[in-house]
Amino acid sequence: MPKIIDHDQRRSDIIDVTWELIVKGGIEAATMREIASAAGFANGALKHYFRSKEDIIEATYERALAMMNEYVSIEGRRGLDALRAMCEAAMPIDEDRILAGRILLTFWHTSLCNPKLHDKYLEHLRAWRGTLHRLIGEGRADGDIVTALPDEQLVDEIVLLNAGANVMSLVGPDFSTVELQRRHLESFFERLTRP
Repeated sequence: MPKIIDHDQRRSDIIDVTWELIVKGGIEAATMREIASAAGFANGALKHYFRSKEDIIEATYERALAMMNEYVSIEGRRGLDALRAMCEAAMPIDEDRILAGRILLTFWHTSLCNPKLHDKYLEHLRAWRGTLHRLIGEGRADGDIVTALPDEQLVDEIVLLNAGANVMSLVGPDFSTVELQRRHLESFFERLTRP
């Protein structure tokens, strides 16, 4: 009887090893040869699961985005409460989020010369910004957000605060402690509730 192969599981295993290679040595370490070796495959066997290295990298990137989206789930919340939860969840405050940030930072760099990854990140960024605009609008409608600052400026601040915290947690962790990140967020949210 022929061996039944779970293609989805194999794809997931390949993404797992690619993730580990990127975490340990950057995207340059994730060569097809290294990915195949770490996954226990012959080099050419990867083609059964992914057409190219770019497809493996894209799938790994999608996993990092999905991981971040799991952290920022705001189901059942709205307005200021949901906005706060979303911002706190996107901050690099534990090992898993710091690793996800490391992967995302690698992909941000790679997306500068890979239009497909760049477009995928812009799609993610537009959706994130759209959600932030919606939550700010709900917070204003509920009377919880009363600042006169324009919504677009508030969205920009949140994006820059979260992205900056993720970058600094990797390149300058002494200058971006969890406590400091929380203070910056608290200061931001205090400003939202003042006219």
